[in-house]
Amino acid sequence: MTAPDKLAQPRPAATIVLLRDSPEGLQTLLLQRNAALANMAGMFVFPGGKLEHSDSDAHSFGLLDETLPALQARLGEPGTDAAMAAGLHVAALREALEECGLLLADAGSTGAQFDNLRARRLLAEGLGFAQVLTQLQLRMATRALVPWSRWITPATPVLRTRRFDARFFLARAPAGQEALHDAQETTASLWSTPQSALQHYRDGHIELAPPQIMSLAHLCRYASASQALAAARERLAPAIAPEIYQEGDTQVLCYPGDARHSVKERALPGPTRLYRQGRLFLPAAGFDALLR
Repeated sequence: MTAPDKLAQPRPAATIVLLRDSPEGLQTLLLQRNAALANMAGMFVFPGGKLEHSDSDAHSFGLLDETLPALQARLGEPGTDAAMAAGLHVAALREALEECGLLLADAGSTGAQFDNLRARRLLAEGLGFAQVLTQLQLRMATRALVPWSRWITPATPVLRTRRFDARFFLARAPAGQEALHDAQETTASLWSTPQSALQHYRDGHIELAPPQIMSLAHLCRYASASQALAAARERLAPAIAPEIYQEGDTQVLCYPGDARHSVKERALPGPTRLYRQGRLFLPAAGFDALLR
């Protein structure tokens, strides 16, 4: 018998939060998931997906620009072994290429060209991520990734989504490459300041899940990619497992540091709980509390 969804174990996953500077300020990339998908259909998300077996195989590990112990130490999770820690870094890089066509790689001393369009064509032809990099004479740029947060989907579902244990990495978008959704899993691309993305969400133009809402609210506090990356490097990525309760007819999500959460140490700046109001998840003080 299949276990109920609420008892399913969360799948290890990696998410890459791509950043760039613009005249309007710090921007991040969001992709709209295909409305036909069973998981988070139509929502705008950061590129990401589940950990694949190939992310932790010998071929992938042979292309790393850092050692497994170094990647394990950077992730800062004592309970996660070195192979999984490295595999999560690989998965974030792979998802960036698969979902939005951005190639974060290292040419080393080869002088190889960063042809992200060719790399994506090779993926479409059936080559694995490590095979693509080998053909292009590139290595994996794990140094470009900074662990930022760890989001564990609640056992009680909030939205129609599978359970994930997703590590969010910050990375600067590579210069000279254009982000392109794949027109299969993702159907639209949006570069936006965090503030503007949240305003689009408030006004009904895009749909966001709570981890994206809270992450965008966190990014509102930074004026540039360098500032956000520097702040992430100064601390270990917090683990965030939202806890859910009912307040009358209203579903409430609370986060570490909230009086109703079992973890009393705050993990994120900004509000510590969101109230479900129709299609929106908002702080008690209203939408503007997300921007402060």
